[in-house]
Amino acid sequence: MAPRLQLEKAAWRWVETVKPEEIRPEHIELAYRVNLPACKRGTCRRNCKGNPNCLVGIGEQAWLGDIDENAFHNIDDPNSERRDKNTFVGLTNLGATCYVNTFLQVWFHNLELRRSLYQCHNSRAEEHDAESGTTDNLFTFCCIRFKTRTYRQRSLFSLGFTLKDAQEFSKLFLSLLEDTLSKQKNPHLQNVIQRQFCGQFSYVTVCNECGRSSALPSRFYELELNIQGNKNLTECVTEFLKEEKLDGENRYFCESCQTKQCATRRIRLHSIPPTLNLQLMRFVFDRQTGHKKKLNTFISFPEQLDMGPFLEGKCVYELSAVLIHRGISAYSGHYIAHVKDARTGDWYKFNDEEIEKMEGKKLQLGTEEDIAETVKSQTRKPKCSKGYHCSRNAYMLVYKVQEEENTDPSWTNVEVPAFLQRLVDQDNHKFEEWCNEMADMRKQSVDKGKAKHEEVKELYELLPAKDGEPYEFIPLEWLKKWLEDSTATKEIDNSLFLCCHGKLHPDRVADSKRVSLQAAQLLYERYGGGPRMDGSSLCRECVGQRCRVLRLKNQLNEDYKEVTNLVKRTLSGEGYWVGKASLRSWRQLALEQLEEDEHETKHKFGSELSGGATGDEMKTFNEDIVCCHGALSILETERKLVSSEVWTKLREYFPKAPEFTQIQESCQQCLTLEQEEKDNEAVSKMMALDQKNQLLNLFNEKNRPTLNKWPEDTDVLYIVPLFFVDEWRKFIRRPTKSSPVSNVGNTLLLCPHGGFMFTYDSLINGDGQHVALLWPSEWEVISRLFIVDQAISIHCFRETSLSDATTQYTTQPDICWECRESFLFQQQRDLREYTQATIYIRKVIEDQRMMKEAAPELNASSSEAEEDKEEVPKVDGETDLDFSQIMHAFSVAPFDQNLSIDGKSLTDDSATLGSLGVIPESIICLKADEPIADYAAMDDVYQVRMPEEGFKGTGLLGH
Repeated sequence: MAPRLQLEKAAWRWVETVKPEEIRPEHIELAYRVNLPACKRGTCRRNCKGNPNCLVGIGEQAWLGDIDENAFHNIDDPNSERRDKNTFVGLTNLGATCYVNTFLQVWFHNLELRRSLYQCHNSRAEEHDAESGTTDNLFTFCCIRFKTRTYRQRSLFSLGFTLKDAQEFSKLFLSLLEDTLSKQKNPHLQNVIQRQFCGQFSYVTVCNECGRSSALPSRFYELELNIQGNKNLTECVTEFLKEEKLDGENRYFCESCQTKQCATRRIRLHSIPPTLNLQLMRFVFDRQTGHKKKLNTFISFPEQLDMGPFLEGKCVYELSAVLIHRGISAYSGHYIAHVKDARTGDWYKFNDEEIEKMEGKKLQLGTEEDIAETVKSQTRKPKCSKGYHCSRNAYMLVYKVQEEENTDPSWTNVEVPAFLQRLVDQDNHKFEEWCNEMADMRKQSVDKGKAKHEEVKELYELLPAKDGEPYEFIPLEWLKKWLEDSTATKEIDNSLFLCCHGKLHPDRVADSKRVSLQAAQLLYERYGGGPRMDGSSLCRECVGQRCRVLRLKNQLNEDYKEVTNLVKRTLSGEGYWVGKASLRSWRQLALEQLEEDEHETKHKFGSELSGGATGDEMKTFNEDIVCCHGALSILETERKLVSSEVWTKLREYFPKAPEFTQIQESCQQCLTLEQEEKDNEAVSKMMALDQKNQLLNLFNEKNRPTLNKWPEDTDVLYIVPLFFVDEWRKFIRRPTKSSPVSNVGNTLLLCPHGGFMFTYDSLINGDGQHVALLWPSEWEVISRLFIVDQAISIHCFRETSLSDATTQYTTQPDICWECRESFLFQQQRDLREYTQATIYIRKVIEDQRMMKEAAPELNASSSEAEEDKEEVPKVDGETDLDFSQIMHAFSVAPFDQNLSIDGKSLTDDSATLGSLGVIPESIICLKADEPIADYAAMDDVYQVRMPEEGFKGTGLLGH
């Protein structure tokens, strides 16, 4: 099928030879494209919107042919969460708790610890369900092995859900567990933590003077090994046990010598537990930044660790777990664990809910090391020998003592308490019930969808309208929604398709489809709606109007040339007045008018026409010579006489344009107003000339009296508002453009009691800018020419004595001292009033100082200095200094802002502007700290802005 634009042109091609009055039914059917051939399936890649008979590509493909049952529902199969046989269960991350999940998985795979925890007697745990805090941790251990679902959600013993210190958590949890088990009645359980994790060593100190040796015994549950400067685990352990010199201020007090002596100190291992936890100190304190940072040092460690060289006797350990921290910051990242199954020897990767079994029985850390790190100096991964592993992210290694192979199957089987097994069975039963419930819902949806599929498929086959049979129009978008989801389809709404005559608009044919009467009847019975549009809804009026417009469009260029030539000819006979602006732009106006006529039959809810007006904002042809009274304008220079032949051509395009014949008289009202305006202007000019001559010095601002040097030839001067003088001068300069001044508003300078508001001194010191001084002769003229509400004068009294001469000044009316004091108080208050006031913030890089003798402006001391100036509006004098608003204006965080005014630092972020002495129009200097180049360090700084509370308030500290 041809494109939509071609179909539209073809539908109206007949207008070139058919006049509007000659339109017949076949022309109307062509305009509505009733007889276009229908498209067949496979011939259209998408629906032909220009063809109302094309029913292809509207969504029917989803209902034809074979149907996927999954299309009838959106229910995921819960069996996808079913745990595979002989695999473990993951743990849900409750929000930055991945490090807890890793430790729980590691401790679960310690068979002795798991067996001991299951043997603990806890009556409260046995009485409560699986969701109680008492049972949750034991239940979690049990679920890791026996739960049907692939993951376990838990309450996490009230730890809170923010990222904490993983090593701190390990220590606190084992300590809490040791304290809890020590209260068990079974003596075998009381010291299970010590048996599994506790070792002993001594701090041995030897005096260099007398050789006396002293040992301080201590217990450990994990060895904290420094990795900085070391390449492998052996070097780390060697450094941990190396000898340390005690000298200088760090000398040792020897009890034999009874004085401080130089000495040596080292750690001597006495016993190592069956489970050896080695903490690699990746998170260290940086003295330069004052925060913790992560060391991304590669460390090599063996699968079999021989501790014999560090301990008397043979002692070989096997690697059982590696805990990994992904990320470059000590305050963010993700924790995962690689753990070896004690029963099978297989390695598993535990990543919260995801459990991945390693291929074969080998530990694989390569994928963890391939993660992109935003570190400037990437270090190459060293080569590892066979039986060794290398990692830059491992922060804890767990080794188990190598034992003789035990063939007894009961050694690896850990018996689960009956009450825990019951809880697991209950949880698994709930999961099975949920799976069955979801399966039933899926089946119901599929059955319902299949039935709907057959119903829609049958109805779709009835849609095509056959030639010569009754038909109706249905909106295309409604049909698409019906095929997309027939169960949620609303009623059919044809109101947006109607023209102003209540029939189908020709332009909306492309958005509708012609369907059979039988299909339309079924759709309306099932969904309702209307109004219905059948063969009688084809609008003859709209087609006729479109025909006229299209014909005029085709004729416009020829008529434009003809009119242009006719206008140049000498006028003979009767003429018509046409606006010159209209005559210059009539072709553009005609085109816009035709487009408007083309759309004027749009339905009442259609889009508004966006046609543009000319540069003169003209909307109707010839309106530029219509006056405000609706008659012919008196401006003859703005119009032109054209022949009746020209006017006839123009009327075809503008049938509603105002018409004025050659004999039409101009508007009498406009002529009267014009004459009145001329008379008023003459009177204003005479008045201005007279006032100027009488007050020539006041107008030219010559020979003006001043208070600083009182004139000797007078004892009195008169006062008027400066505003009056300014307005009067405007009138004198442009009497025809400005209104004459009639009043002198001296009451503006008086208080409510009628007293004067300014003193002689205040007029000299600044208040004089609001008033103008007049000579007595000038005041006499002003009193005669203008209406004066109140005379205001200032008098000078000179007294001469033998010693000196004094001068006093008084005003008439007298000064109202009460109102004067209130006025001064309000002036001071306004300096602290911030309503609608502006405070300026200027950002500088180098030290810049404000020049006191200059206006409030900052001067850079270097051409490279950066200056930005932002306005920070304040709404109240008690408003705090808003550091966050400054941050948005300059992109400088509050903790990087250094603010000052007049060299004084503003450091109190809770202070108000008034308390800091910052008045409106003040300029505050902002100097920003330099940004941190190291992105990892910047991440650390950002994180530690909040105080570190560790595990405060959690169950680990007994709170």
